[in-house]
Amino acid sequence: MKKIFLFTLFLLMPVISFGAMPYRVEQIGTPVYQLPAGNDAEALSREHRFYLGGFYNYSIFSDANDGTVSINAKNTSNFEAVAGVRVYDTFRIELNYIRSNAQWDAFKITSDIGFVNAIIDARIDSMYRYFRSQMIVPYVGVGGGLAWNSAQDVTLGKKISPVAAALAGIAVEFGNHFTLDFGYRYMYMFSPDVDMISDFNPIAHQFRAGVRINF
Repeated sequence: MKKIFLFTLFLLMPVISFGAMPYRVEQIGTPVYQLPAGNDAEALSREHRFYLGGFYNYSIFSDANDGTVSINAKNTSNFEAVAGVRVYDTFRIELNYIRSNAQWDAFKITSDIGFVNAIIDARIDSMYRYFRSQMIVPYVGVGGGLAWNSAQDVTLGKKISPVAAALAGIAVEFGNHFTLDFGYRYMYMFSPDVDMISDFNPIAHQFRAGVRINF
């Protein structure tokens, strides 16, 4: 009797195996990488990871004032070079180089300034790929860096000063390769130790217009 039972079980094994195979296929057959397009946070950045650009800045500097001495600032302009990398569609890291010529009534400070900025883009179509083409992209960011300073008609105690910035703007994208950029940047320079006036931290309100080339 035992031999008959074992022989019958041996004959049924192929049937049991074939019955289990469809269930096994259902369990492992759907690849985990097949996600909806709307969840792709790097759809744009994979195609155009890097960009280069340039800006024209109109800068309004703060007056130098320590309570006893007040020196009026003058409005100036300068140009800057930009290079950036997109980490995600909505987040990028940007490097800026600025040659600044800040002027006051009694002296002038010339600075070579390097910034590193972290910028967030309000790109709707990175979350909802139904909006595949978004022409207007607002952004905000913060930055920090160093300024290498020289001066006329005044002595500086520090040739190198830390700088900080907050920025916001609107990018107008014409396709995937060309972008117009209009923005504002608040720039704060930690004291370069001007001998004429104590505790002087230059502040600039900069209005920016420029272009970026994406590749």
